[in-house]
Amino acid sequence: MTSVRSIADEIVAREGGYANDPHDPGGATNFGVTIHTMRRLGLDLDRDGDVDTADVRLLSRDQAVEIFITHYFHNPRIDRLPKPLQASVFDMYVNAGANAVRILQRMLVQMGQHVSLDGVIGPNTAQAAAMAYAEAPAHIVDAYGIARRNYYFRIADRRAASRKYARTRAGDKGGWIRRAEEFISPRFHMSTQDFAERTASWV
Repeated sequence: MTSVRSIADEIVAREGGYANDPHDPGGATNFGVTIHTMRRLGLDLDRDGDVDTADVRLLSRDQAVEIFITHYFHNPRIDRLPKPLQASVFDMYVNAGANAVRILQRMLVQMGQHVSLDGVIGPNTAQAAAMAYAEAPAHIVDAYGIARRNYYFRIADRRAASRKYARTRAGDKGGWIRRAEEFISPRFHMSTQDFAERTASWV
């Protein structure tokens, strides 16, 4: 089984280096760690009394990995979930915060489990996830990945400025969709035609 650190290393590689896209609500980001997260954690790396873009630029890859392991895996208690689900939920938590858990909880409700959509992995969600995994071990990881993909599509449906993250200028799958499909079996990947049809209404 892949270690948590290896998963975190993969997430950092997937996120890339420094970016400050005005269309990204996360603001300035380095290795996937946003300026908002750094302010919340008080990471004044240049020790000038505030946390700004200069501090984001100073963040190291190793620091990003440690932040993800502590604050995006252990603190949200992703380790309580069935191991096959952990990598995808961890990756999504870095990308979407507590919405990663809400996506899982909605899926569990659809599978007949009784959980609150509170974005928290408490005893009920952990038990429901274990039961759902026991009932459908060959499908639940794909189901979660597909739910992630649908979540990204819904964001892009509502917010035109976010469509560049889901679709490239050439009309191919953008980073969000490719990211979700890394955790989905190839047989469930969208074909080029299906993707074009799904995004045809986007300007």
